[in-house]
Amino acid sequence: MHDLLFRHARLIDGTGAASRTADVCVDGDGIAAIYPTGQGRAKETVDCDGMVLAPGFIDVHTHDDALLLQSVNQGSAHPKLSQGVTTVITGNCGVSLAPLQSRDVPAPLDILGADAFRFASFSDYLAELQAAQPACNAAALIGHTTLRVKHVSDTSHEATQQQCEAMARDVQAALDAGAFGLSTGVYYPPARAATTQEMIAVAKPLGAVQAPITMHLRDEADAIDDALREAFAVGKAVGCPLVLSHHKLIGRANHGRSAQTLSLVEEAAKQMSVCMDCYPYDASSTMLLPERVASSRDVRITWSRAQSQVAGRSLMELAAERGMAPVELAKELMPAGAVYFAMDESDVRRILAHPLTLVGSDGLAHDESPHPRLWGSFPRVLGRYSREQKLFSLETAIHKMTALSARRFGLDRVGKNGQRARGQIAPGMAADIVLFDPSTVNDQATYDAPTTPSIGIERVYVNGRLAALNGQTMDGHAGRVLHRV
Repeated sequence: MHDLLFRHARLIDGTGAASRTADVCVDGDGIAAIYPTGQGRAKETVDCDGMVLAPGFIDVHTHDDALLLQSVNQGSAHPKLSQGVTTVITGNCGVSLAPLQSRDVPAPLDILGADAFRFASFSDYLAELQAAQPACNAAALIGHTTLRVKHVSDTSHEATQQQCEAMARDVQAALDAGAFGLSTGVYYPPARAATTQEMIAVAKPLGAVQAPITMHLRDEADAIDDALREAFAVGKAVGCPLVLSHHKLIGRANHGRSAQTLSLVEEAAKQMSVCMDCYPYDASSTMLLPERVASSRDVRITWSRAQSQVAGRSLMELAAERGMAPVELAKELMPAGAVYFAMDESDVRRILAHPLTLVGSDGLAHDESPHPRLWGSFPRVLGRYSREQKLFSLETAIHKMTALSARRFGLDRVGKNGQRARGQIAPGMAADIVLFDPSTVNDQATYDAPTTPSIGIERVYVNGRLAALNGQTMDGHAGRVLHRV
């Protein structure tokens, strides 16, 4: 007699294989068995007629480092659990909470909260995260920009050999503590001075253990080809898997160029391990950068320390009201965050559909008026892009969110101390499970109402525990800190 039975489920197991009808049984925190429908037996039964049972979704690109430390009230909606996400990869774009102790961090580190950097070591952060018992499973990356702020006194200069060696030692210590890899963000001011050689030197420890490097490219507009080649050069020199962060093209002059950039990625993939993540929206979000204003159709302010009341407003509309140039107003609002409408939908579709693309939200949990991707990315892929636009099958959509992501980040391996593999529904795998209605699942968050929970996600289990029911949190502490194996 098993603990839990999902009876008569339309099982989509995460591998990309066609769906089938089955009974899925769970014991404790693991999937125990899969039976022909009608043959499973358990103490508790969930009838799944007409519903899809899938592995818990893996959000490969998050900035949830501090969010995971916060308590979740039962009955409230959680931005990740409510959309079926059971595991998050944190520390992206070069920004991680550790190892750094500072009360005055430069942008973009402040996207995690200006007063959150209190961890002297990566192991200290993981220990506090484990003690907090997070809502989702957490796999953490260490950020190159965080290391630069810690070790390079003047970040407008490239690091010295000694500084590179110090950063590399921190990377090694983080890997030893359980970090899954390193992220970079040379797009942003604190890391722009970093050379290709600096990134290679800092990332050197990754090669020996085949931990991935995730890279926010140096340029996502006119010079994107050169930026891609730099990323490939770093991955090859280090000898580690490469993940291109939120691949996109910015500015009208670059609309349609994804056919070209994807060809470059495909060529590189013949010689190295490379993939990319993508969020399903034609607008991006990050720190407010005046130089980004001219290339955007519109800019929406997500927060402003100088003028907090403008959060959620259009920069262009606000500038017209005040009789100012948008660029000049942007300077007055800094430090601040923004949503930039500068991408083309055809590029989003082409990149999202590519077989090397994973799904990541890149949501910023601490923005006052965040980009809706924080709350809606995964149901949006299932509803808008799979069911409505038929960009790919439901099996392919789920594969991109589960087994493919798990394999690229090493989550598909059995670890020490009973750490289970994830990304598939199969005996022995972790019981991270999503039950959803394929006919209704969709995002509801908008730019005007960005924290509206999605619909159609019925049940979410994290490590065998019911974490969310119809969008409401039932157990806000079912997650675990995962360690690279």
